[in-house]
Amino acid sequence: MLHMQDVSKVYRTELVETHALRHFDIAVDEGEFVAVTGPSGSGKTTFLNIAGLLEDFTDGSYRLDGVEVRSLDDAARSRLRNEKVGFIFQGFNLIPDLNLFDNVDVPLRYRRMPAAERRRRIETALERVGLASRMKHYPSELSGGQQQRAAIARALAGEPRLLLADEPTGNLDSQMARDVMELLEALNAQGSTIVMVTHDLELAARAQRNIYIIDGQVSDLDLAEAAARPLVAAREA
Repeated sequence: MLHMQDVSKVYRTELVETHALRHFDIAVDEGEFVAVTGPSGSGKTTFLNIAGLLEDFTDGSYRLDGVEVRSLDDAARSRLRNEKVGFIFQGFNLIPDLNLFDNVDVPLRYRRMPAAERRRRIETALERVGLASRMKHYPSELSGGQQQRAAIARALAGEPRLLLADEPTGNLDSQMARDVMELLEALNAQGSTIVMVTHDLELAARAQRNIYIIDGQVSDLDLAEAAARPLVAAREA
């Protein structure tokens, strides 16, 4: 589903060259649920942006669902992103002046989908996340957990091959975070491929596989070693 090989990303200014990813290798199979963790500044967000075709990369190879990304022009890359990838953000990114139905509808309209097909997808997606009865409600009328479920429905309505979740529980209390994680687990059980970036190692442990990134590279640390690493650094400091 997702395969990066020897990917590098360098940000350059007149004075500074920053290596966000260095010879980065990762493969995610169809139907996997992978959690990506690592300290701040390790390259997690850069990886996710490249995976979601929101950023280009400097060197290397990236195949998304069998398509080599680097050879695509901007228009083809946008089509691939719209057809293959769904995004779930920490901040929900719902439009406050639109009800849930219309929020979920927004990305579908960009695909020029017929109204009947859009309605079917919207209703199905909201049903899957348990919000079918709230589709005419506005974001301000929902709890944080419900807003995140609405954001997940928006991603699902596009029927993506890959779901990318960027700290999807970061703005939620512990109970709401568990509820959202249970929903993601259920979606994965139904066949969705999910890559989730998170700082929460307890939630990361519930994924099928964990990848730890440090200094722009995939580390061979397991989750227990990753959890202990900041403590060791603090003691050594």
